[in-house]
Amino acid sequence: MSLATVMSRAETGLDAPLVRVEVHIANGLPSLSVVGLPETAVKESKDRVRAALINVGFEFPARRITINLAPADLPKEGGRYDLPIALGILAASGQIPSRELDAYEFLGELSLNGALRKIRGALPAALKCREVQHQLILPAENADEAALIEGLAVLGADHLLAVCAHLSGQGRLPLAVPAEPSATVPDGDDMADVRGQHGAKRALEISAAGGHSVLMIGPPGTGKSMLAKRFCGILPPLTETEALETAAVLSVANAEFRPAQWRQRPFRAPHHTASGVALVGGGSSPRPGEISLAHHGVLFLDELPEFDRRVLEVLREPLETGQIHISRAARQATFPARFQLIAAMNPCPCGHLGDPRGRCRCTEDQVRRYRARLSGPLLDRIDLHVEVPPVPQDVLLAQPDTPAPSSREIRSRVVRARAQQQDRQGGPNAHLAVRELAAVCDLTASVRALLEQAIEKLGLSARAYHRILKVARTIADLEGSTAIEQAHIGEAIQYRQLDRAMR
Repeated sequence: MSLATVMSRAETGLDAPLVRVEVHIANGLPSLSVVGLPETAVKESKDRVRAALINVGFEFPARRITINLAPADLPKEGGRYDLPIALGILAASGQIPSRELDAYEFLGELSLNGALRKIRGALPAALKCREVQHQLILPAENADEAALIEGLAVLGADHLLAVCAHLSGQGRLPLAVPAEPSATVPDGDDMADVRGQHGAKRALEISAAGGHSVLMIGPPGTGKSMLAKRFCGILPPLTETEALETAAVLSVANAEFRPAQWRQRPFRAPHHTASGVALVGGGSSPRPGEISLAHHGVLFLDELPEFDRRVLEVLREPLETGQIHISRAARQATFPARFQLIAAMNPCPCGHLGDPRGRCRCTEDQVRRYRARLSGPLLDRIDLHVEVPPVPQDVLLAQPDTPAPSSREIRSRVVRARAQQQDRQGGPNAHLAVRELAAVCDLTASVRALLEQAIEKLGLSARAYHRILKVARTIADLEGSTAIEQAHIGEAIQYRQLDRAMR
């Protein structure tokens, strides 16, 4: 036959729409044209495919070849279409049978000797492939990643000849088997390593239990970074759905994918010189940024006021919605960004405000300008503002009588609290909608009076009021209490450190 159709997948954000690679071979002067909105890398595929077919011993038809990538209005990019284009040419010219093509989808970039190279975005393509009950053939380097999708037959190949032999019935490609995760939580760093800082550890436990964001304020060297790096160790393990969502973002971003660690929560710590595009994603062809790479994990922003203010302001939408919308002239994409923000900052430009030894020389005006680098709307969206004071020398050097709580102990309490929230409302307290608060956070008259007094004295916004309620609900969950009591509200109010400082 002179016409063949091979199915593949495009990459559009986290979506992978079906692309039909139609190859037609007709009489006429030898030529090869690719239509269907191909970008440069796709246009160049004709040279890679020609060289690969000739080098592995196939005949490249000396006729007029037209390749259509349908639908025509969907932009196509990358080298992922090399393998389906090569197979379409071989099927249309009768060099391989075409009867098996309809049962498969193909992805893969070809080298000039016919070897298959790794592609980006294999996991979203595998998810879509499962929906239509097709089998997926792709480079062997991507096989472990795609095999994470249950109910999908994934066949990994390292060479074009192996794919052709499989389709011709002369050999069978191996079925990829998913790698077993080594651990669902990271090993090594433990909360017990941090001396003192009981208040900060308590705040981080509340944050982990309810999914709340945290801002730690303290001088240099008090353990803010140590605490943040150990935060993932007290979070509950990822569910399979969450793990697949996280892995899909890594796949699209072309980040290194480690199948043995795919059930661990991501930890991202961009430098304060990061641009807005690096943080939220973007580009002419939108790619996920740090907030999406931290999906279902932790985004740690150290030296928060040193970030460009315009960069920090782009965090406001994803902190509320859990996703980021990127719009360009020709492309739009939506990426998930349900992360926990852990931020750290100094109390003043020199970092020693309140030091009893008088090391701080910052004026009140300098401190005010320093803190003004963080906008009120952004601080409003951070649930807990926690002071991290210097650790006394005797605590730092002495051998403790009783060991500090380990990450494993804290995590067990966090997991119990999260289980209560899952049973009650189907998710962590930080994600509660305003309409759900009345049912979940029923307050007695005395508790409500305390909260109203705090709102009036601190001048809290409606958003801060709702976040205090959510934090108080989490504190009650940690104690196994069904009702929110005065102690829970009082502790939640104490975590509005910057609201009190600005009065």
